Amino acid sequence: MNLTARILIGMALGLLLGITLNGLNQATWMPEGVNHWLHWALVDGVLDVVGTIFLNSLKLLVVPLVFVSLVCGCSELGDNARMGAMAVKTLALYMLTTAIAISTALLVASLIQPGVGMNMAEQVTFVPNEAPSLKEVFINIFPTNPIKAMAEGNMLQIIVFSILMGIAVSRSGEPGRKVQQIFNHLNEVVMKMVVILMHIAPYGVFCMIAKLFAGLGYSAIADLIWYFFTVVLVLLLHALGVYSLILWLLARLNPITFFTNIRPAMLFAFSTSSSSATLPVTLNVAEHRLGVDNSIASFTLPLGATINMDGTAIMQGVATVFIAQAFNVDIGLSGYLMVIATATLASVGTAGVPGVGLITLAMVLQQVGLPVEGIAIIIGVDRLLDMMRTVVNISGDSMVSLIIANSEKMLNRNLFNDLSDLDEYREEEPLNS
Repeated sequence: MNLTARILIGMALGLLLGITLNGLNQATWMPEGVNHWLHWALVDGVLDVVGTIFLNSLKLLVVPLVFVSLVCGCSELGDNARMGAMAVKTLALYMLTTAIAISTALLVASLIQPGVGMNMAEQVTFVPNEAPSLKEVFINIFPTNPIKAMAEGNMLQIIVFSILMGIAVSRSGEPGRKVQQIFNHLNEVVMKMVVILMHIAPYGVFCMIAKLFAGLGYSAIADLIWYFFTVVLVLLLHALGVYSLILWLLARLNPITFFTNIRPAMLFAFSTSSSSATLPVTLNVAEHRLGVDNSIASFTLPLGATINMDGTAIMQGVATVFIAQAFNVDIGLSGYLMVIATATLASVGTAGVPGVGLITLAMVLQQVGLPVEGIAIIIGVDRLLDMMRTVVNISGDSMVSLIIANSEKMLNRNLFNDLSDLDEYREEEPLNS
């Protein structure tokens, strides 16, 4: 049985166990002591411990993987006159898809009107973390201490340092070639660590899904049903519609083959709710299933995992309309244009801040004069929506990586179209093939 099937079984069993535990917790016929013991032993005990260890193991690889793979990629491209143009194309595509995402979200939410009739007479309280100013954001992109940036997991600073180091390696002659060899070997070792971790993935996914649904009651979704399904609808429209259209128009690639190939990364994104934690899987899939050259994938994907947040932008667009309608506030056309601009810039600017989705939403709401307290209304379903929008985020990263590889003539179309072996990790192939 291949890895995808095992992960799907783990997710299904985790969902079943989580819903069962949630039902038992609500059951009146169960003795209170038994309920408490079940929650303590299973949910806060075994499920939490195994799930957290698995997620931490994935996060463990993120910083070394981003640093090593970016140095490898930039050292191969650094002497190439096309690198500057490639970087501009990558950033432009990421910004364009984010702007399209939030524009679609605003349009669909305005048509469906998920917040109409709520009449929030009772004020709810919510204190958001303070969002940094744009000036601070751009200054903080450039590291003063790369070791500190790595220790704190500041991805934007790590990316800047890695790109500079990779370019320096490419222009250092014979010493540079020796250093590049070391990084290429390190890259293979790190990717082998990823393959090792994949063997325990079904168990980690099972525990994380079970713990999530054990604490997620049906009432959380029932109260916000229109908001929930509006976000889901726009996520589907963007992933299946916009990404498919861009892939076909710019690279003449089959969208069905694309989504079939990135299925392992999508499953990991859904279960971890983190683009960064899924990055090791996304990189492996891009190189060995999509046919993207290592030097392209190692540049575009770490950058996308940090700054490309189409799913988050969709949530912010729908949430802005929902909160405006719930509080009976008309922000007008100028307000919607401000939302598009702010959310698109914020998708880059606040990438390294914990809880980025709600922090950038607070920034957007403040820009258009909406009550930030409205965030408290949607927190109940945000965790479940976060799983879905992370899938959209990594799909967008992979799509842009394919477009850039195709434009730079560094895409293996035969590998992209090869669906004969659907196992996820073709580790017998050289990583730099």
